[in-house]
Amino acid sequence: MTKIQIITDSMTDVPQDIRDRYRIMVVPLKVHFGDEEYKDGVDLTYPEFYKKLSEARDLPRTSQITPPEFLEVFRQGLAEGKEILCINGSSRASGTHQSAVLAKKELDSDKIDVIDTLGLSFGGGMLVYEAAKMAEAGAARQEIVEQLNSLRPKVDHIFTVDTLEYLKKGGRLNPMKATIANILNIKPILTVVDGLVEPLDKVRGSKKVIHKMIELAKQRGGDFSNKTVALAHAIIPEKVEVFKEEVADVLKPREIIVAEIGCTIGTHAGPGTLAIFYYK
Repeated sequence: MTKIQIITDSMTDVPQDIRDRYRIMVVPLKVHFGDEEYKDGVDLTYPEFYKKLSEARDLPRTSQITPPEFLEVFRQGLAEGKEILCINGSSRASGTHQSAVLAKKELDSDKIDVIDTLGLSFGGGMLVYEAAKMAEAGAARQEIVEQLNSLRPKVDHIFTVDTLEYLKKGGRLNPMKATIANILNIKPILTVVDGLVEPLDKVRGSKKVIHKMIELAKQRGGDFSNKTVALAHAIIPEKVEVFKEEVADVLKPREIIVAEIGCTIGTHAGPGTLAIFYYK
């Protein structure tokens, strides 16, 4: 039984089988459609969420986890005699990480570490997964923290969105650029730099996008034979299967994980988003 409780927020999109296997605790952010509030991945299934999202006139709001919510889960872990490692999605995208830092301060315990992955979706989840494997293998908390700090700058995100509409609505993209790209059927390929979304490349038409993403991963990732690759998708299971087959064929990684993009990241990226994560 590991003595370290791994806690993360729902922005890291850690798949259920990994959560179950390593007993990872996920604290949900909230998503608001008008006056209705839902806990990310708890009160709404992902298909229900994306259906509501595509029907909503205005973009839903997402709200961060509060310090009292983290206090509660930290106290619970300490009461069970565990040390706590809380690993959060990018602090540049949400105040959630700061809430965890405040909760740690309030408890004033030397048994808690709070890590900012500066990642989005399973880009942050890669570090959660690494921490969980190390904790299960008996690594000390300090050792895990050092490893995560050294891996954080190496996590690469490459993703594409089906439409720029959601990035535009969320103020993440210039509306004029979004309109032009949609008219020309340009599929943007994006990355994350220092916790924020940046353009990386673009292709005409969705047919070429998977091929291009794999090509970019190959250039940026080098040899994949000993690597874990994670693919994430917003309710496009058939497309992610095709992506997975091509990744297996071209990159030949040691392991491929498939994750679903939840409500928090999905609000800004929209249905049809496809991503690949690995260590550079």
